[in-house]
Amino acid sequence: MMDVNQIREYLPHRYPFLLVDRVVSITLGESIHAFKNVTVNEPFFNGHFPEQPVMPGVLILESMAQAAGILGFKTMAKTPQDGSMYYFVGSDKLRFKRPVVPGDKLELFAEIISERRGIWKFDVRAEVAGKLVSSATILCADR
Repeated sequence: MMDVNQIREYLPHRYPFLLVDRVVSITLGESIHAFKNVTVNEPFFNGHFPEQPVMPGVLILESMAQAAGILGFKTMAKTPQDGSMYYFVGSDKLRFKRPVVPGDKLELFAEIISERRGIWKFDVRAEVAGKLVSSATILCADR
């Protein structure tokens, strides 16, 4: 398990763009399970949408990518402080199934598919209360 202070060692993101609150479990070289607590105080809810707040899909995708980034950094035994940057560079098969709203606990899952010459491929998904919210195959690059 990793708390937010440990997560900040492996991700360069900071408020308001750090979108992983806790890592529940991690198996290096294989998979990660993390989560984001979605609160009404998130700055994006002011405009998306004030009367019926919905977490933007692009931020759900970013949350999944950040969880994958933690898995990649930990697997490589690198951190941003070492001079390594881990960039989200693409997605395939991206699907959104249901909205994420304030009060939801967004569960994030990533599994490593492959790694070649610093390009990592992950299967990612997000769930709320055991129901699929979003899924994708993403690419990240270590530079």
